[in-house]
Amino acid sequence: MDAQALLNENEQLKERLAKAEQDAACALDRFAVAERKMQLAQQQIIELSSTIAQQQRKLELKDQRYLELLRLRYGKKAERINRDQLLLFEIGELETLIKEQLEDKPLDESKELEQEQLKKSAKKRKGHGRRVIPDGLPRQIITHELAESQRLCPIDGKPMQAIRWETSLQLDYVPAKMKVIEHRRAVYACALKHDEATLVTAPKPPQPIEKGLPTAGLLAQVVLSKFGDHLPGYRQEDIFSRYSIHIRRSTIYDWISQAAELCMALYTLMKHRVLASKVIHTDDTSVKLIAKDLGATQTAHFWCYIGDKRNPYSVYDFTADRSRAGPAAFLKGYRGYLQADAYGGYDGIYLTGGQEGKPDVIEVACWAHARRYWYKAREQDSQRAHYVLAIISRLYEVERACAKVDAAVRGAQRQEHAVPLLKMLGAWLEEQEFLPKSLIGQAATYTRNQWVALNRYVEDGELSIDNNAAERAMRPVAIGRKNWLFVGSQAAGSRAAVLMSLVASCKNNSVEPWAYLEDVLSRLAKGESKLEELLPDRWLETHPQHRWSIADDRKSQRKPHNK
Repeated sequence: MDAQALLNENEQLKERLAKAEQDAACALDRFAVAERKMQLAQQQIIELSSTIAQQQRKLELKDQRYLELLRLRYGKKAERINRDQLLLFEIGELETLIKEQLEDKPLDESKELEQEQLKKSAKKRKGHGRRVIPDGLPRQIITHELAESQRLCPIDGKPMQAIRWETSLQLDYVPAKMKVIEHRRAVYACALKHDEATLVTAPKPPQPIEKGLPTAGLLAQVVLSKFGDHLPGYRQEDIFSRYSIHIRRSTIYDWISQAAELCMALYTLMKHRVLASKVIHTDDTSVKLIAKDLGATQTAHFWCYIGDKRNPYSVYDFTADRSRAGPAAFLKGYRGYLQADAYGGYDGIYLTGGQEGKPDVIEVACWAHARRYWYKAREQDSQRAHYVLAIISRLYEVERACAKVDAAVRGAQRQEHAVPLLKMLGAWLEEQEFLPKSLIGQAATYTRNQWVALNRYVEDGELSIDNNAAERAMRPVAIGRKNWLFVGSQAAGSRAAVLMSLVASCKNNSVEPWAYLEDVLSRLAKGESKLEELLPDRWLETHPQHRWSIADDRKSQRKPHNK
């Protein structure tokens, strides 16, 4: 082969090599494009999977909310479950585990104590028949006799004589009566009619509202109707109109405002007494507040602070928002236990002050709140949720067994029976893993975060297992806002807190509230300086005839429970 042919063949090879390189480059480009498309597709799959998971989560949340709304609207409010469900699955071994933890000494002693107390109370408990009508009520006797022609003896035809009377009782209702009190003040003058003679007028006793229309009795009725019976002003206006008395709601609100100002010093004393307590229960609830500068309403809050047995008063406070400033201002200077929910605003209060490494205010959490999370998760993760519910149920059994003993005995019972249950639950929580956003994960997170505070009630027999006392104290506010709908101003909210405190404290101490308010308003108007004697529990000592028996009945029926 000559040189020319070799050169031609070499050129052809170069061309083929260049074409091959070009084809390879195109192939690499197509591969890179395909790889990018595949990566993009994978990313799309990831994004779609994430979107699907989010949508699925939203649907689950909507289903949960839908079921919760259905339960709230149509279902039972109590969070009760069948006690047999607490011991299903392998959780049925709970009693055996507890016996081992308690060294074969479960709650037998507590159960025996509880059964003895139940037997004693059963002997004293009245039946479900009609209650005895009190003797102090006015009584009208109506006699029913037969005509002489209807009581002839069928044998000899002579009139029969009455040998006894069969009696039956009914209660009748007589509408409340309004009366006018006319004050006639004698005016004296000298009979000689001196040029410089002066007239002397007999003074009138000081009134709750000077030169005002209402007496202490009417003012007490207005206050009690508003904050005890939850009647808004327009309904009271309608009630008064039935007696041909036309009192505008604006006038009623003015009376309430002046009554609150009159009782402010007594309210301040009750606040100081509550802050002197060893334990305070607190809770809050929202209410609409008219903001005139905004031309709309904003969310304000009523707070309740309940003292211990030595200071049995419920004191309300009103704030325009739910910031920490409200409870921090009210609890300034307080040292003791504070039992509340897990509201984050309290965290700063728990961290302030203190000596020897201990804060001034010690947190005590609520097992009723913790239980509520596990109750909601019982359908999503039935086995583990019922395990926790079973242990909480046993904790409440301990409380029921030692409900009527003194604080020292109650503390000892808790150390013996409740502490091992808490240790068992704590160890179980450490071993378990939960999806953070699931219902049972939220229950576990709440319980773990509050674990130290949830265990604190066993330290002292005066502490409570839950904060239900404060929740009950917020119920009148929740009922009231459905009737009067909103608070007119910041000042009106503060005045409402004063009067609500008096009414709620009366109920706590089994004091009939109208008689108390009528006497207290009258004495405060006359300048009563011994405010300690006007505290509801102290007032009842000197007015035992005004003990409110229905409040005693409700307290006796109330006992620790796990809903």
